[in-house]
Amino acid sequence: QVQLVESGGGSVQAGGSLRLSCAASAYAYAPLSMAWFRQAPGKEREGVATIDNDAGTTYADSVKGRFTISQGNSKNTLYLQMNSLKPEDTAMYHCAAAYTVWGSLNPGDYNYWGQGAQVTVSS
Repeated sequence: QVQLVESGGGSVQAGGSLRLSCAASAYAYAPLSMAWFRQAPGKEREGVATIDNDAGTTYADSVKGRFTISQGNSKNTLYLQMNSLKPEDTAMYHCAAAYTVWGSLNPGDYNYWGQGAQVTVSS
């Protein structure tokens, strides 16, 4: 059982930056992909960015050039650096791990989820 715990959320003004972290419990087998998703009130959960075992990355069009996903050396920590934040980035951000797919931004492909970290961007 993989446990994921997010941290680093908060409130920031538009144009500001935040970095989210996700600590994963030690796992017997590394996931094929890890990703960040977000969900705003009244909206569906959407994929933000994913990184696979070969460090390949995929981003949603809405965050390309502003957000960067990365992993720590041990691959037990996942990061999301968010720059040039916009009010529309306001959401609960979740990290997730997938064991059966590479580079997917489809929430249905992910097996394990963290509880989430709130990000609020004011104009």
